Amino acid sequence: MGDLLSRLDFLGALILNEKSPWYADGLRFECSQCGDCCTGAPGFVWVSQSEIDELADLIGLDSEQFEETYVRKIGARRSLREFPNGDCVFFDTEKKGCSVYRARPIQCQTWPFWDSNLKNQKSWQETCEECPGSGTGKVYGLEEIESQRTRMKI
Repeated sequence: MGDLLSRLDFLGALILNEKSPWYADGLRFECSQCGDCCTGAPGFVWVSQSEIDELADLIGLDSEQFEETYVRKIGARRSLREFPNGDCVFFDTEKKGCSVYRARPIQCQTWPFWDSNLKNQKSWQETCEECPGSGTGKVYGLEEIESQRTRMKI
């Protein structure tokens, strides 16, 4: 029931706004498993306490041990640690994939449908140039894009 109400709220907001986002006809994305979003230049993978708890449970640590080992504080926020080259500590270079995929943070789950990538067509084009899966594959409709976009603000 809550899911239906969320959808109705979303559709109602679109109707009231009368201005659809530039991506109203949908966007294509299919993960190519290249690992580019998990490797390369240093960055941040923000994590909440519930995400820390899920990740810790998946790898068999208590939350405190997990946080000491895999999380760094950035001001008041927390981010997963990285290797010195910027790669995520959970990226398996041999298998070319995430070793904690089932419990990956929301930030990872919602890529590439972040505010920063959807700001305008130019931002999306830049995302497509960086990510080989963006702009290809399955078409995601507006409702699904918005559902992902609103889960995490980046």
